[in-house]
Amino acid sequence: MNPQGALIYLLDFAFSAYIFIVLTRFVLQLARADFYNPISQFVLKATNPLLKPIRRIVPGYGGLDVASLVLVVILIITKALVIVGIQVGGFPSGIGGQLVLYTLRELASVLLNYVFWAVFIRVILSWVAPDPYSPVVRIIVQITEPIMAPVRKMLPPMGGFDLSPLFVLLGIQLLKILFQLH
Repeated sequence: MNPQGALIYLLDFAFSAYIFIVLTRFVLQLARADFYNPISQFVLKATNPLLKPIRRIVPGYGGLDVASLVLVVILIITKALVIVGIQVGGFPSGIGGQLVLYTLRELASVLLNYVFWAVFIRVILSWVAPDPYSPVVRIIVQITEPIMAPVRKMLPPMGGFDLSPLFVLLGIQLLKILFQLH
């Protein structure tokens, strides 16, 4: 039996899930997604309790929801500190520099994984021809279109095939390899 491992697993899952939801709020605003979509409403209600106090201190900048990104960074740091605290039984000295590097790498990794899975889900959805008015389909399209449209414009016509998701997914994997992100 490994109760410490189980606790770390549950905490990692809880933090990761909430980081995903907060990042979704940032991406929805960045993509100018439909505010009245039920998924958008869920994300807003789930993130408001922690975001409202941060918004008083951190204003938006140029249409970006900076407070959401700040909350993501705070959550990544808190997650790292809680897990290290449980594993080691305290905080090692000199953790500051390592924590900054970990946070930057984790933020980049989370952003790239988010985009990867959004594009991948859009590809899978295109194979099953779902209802275009489904809230999930509309949100996925609104999130991925700003990334895929520029790639689509650079590609020559392919006889009805859209290869832009392939190039976006390959580009994300290349970035992860270049920057050694997990």
